Amino acid sequence: MIRLFVPHDLAPGAALDLDEGQSRYLSAVMRQAVGDAVAVFNGRDGEWRATVAKVGKRAVALTALSCTRPQAIGPDLDLVIALVKRARLETIVEKAAELGARRVRPVVTERTNADHTRVDRLQAIAVEAAEQTGRLDVPEVLAPVKLEAMLATWEVGRQLLFCDEAGDAAPVLGAVTAGGPWAILIGPEGGFSPRERETLRSLPYATPASLGPRILRADTAAISALTLWQARVGDWT
Repeated sequence: MIRLFVPHDLAPGAALDLDEGQSRYLSAVMRQAVGDAVAVFNGRDGEWRATVAKVGKRAVALTALSCTRPQAIGPDLDLVIALVKRARLETIVEKAAELGARRVRPVVTERTNADHTRVDRLQAIAVEAAEQTGRLDVPEVLAPVKLEAMLATWEVGRQLLFCDEAGDAAPVLGAVTAGGPWAILIGPEGGFSPRERETLRSLPYATPASLGPRILRADTAAISALTLWQARVGDWT
């Protein structure tokens, strides 16, 4: 069944007017007709069965029928990723959504080779990944900030898994030993600077960890770290 993320409150009989992109997708791409069933979710009210109530050239309306799955939310896990080239960053956001990250937080480091990105585009990718993977929530993609600014306002109680390519840290599976709020930090293609590495290793809430004997690209590193974290203390256990 087609799944769509909608902003509306969901209740029996609720009218759901879709935006132009979703309307075009249902009518022109998927050829949905009045009476066809669609699954919808909003990140708050669980997943609902809905039916197509109206099909127009640019507007499709649904009617919510009944809740099929109660709301659930995954582990409180952020992915902090240094800005990389657009295609790789888009892949990272997509896979972070598939692997259960709650937020994606782009940062600018001393060796970052990209200084901007389209957050709206990344958020749309996260929505599509959530729709396709059965998630009942959508990870939030934040606007990029400098690494030092993010660390200066770090959330109390959130642990930071610092994926350090230096090679002298414990493996991720050994470094992560407890649940609770976490963030995974992946550096840029050029790696962290010596000053950044020294700062990160001095933080009481940061745990340096190795992703193995090979240097990984940022997208591979992000996918690997998220997978290992979920297997260790996340909702795969």
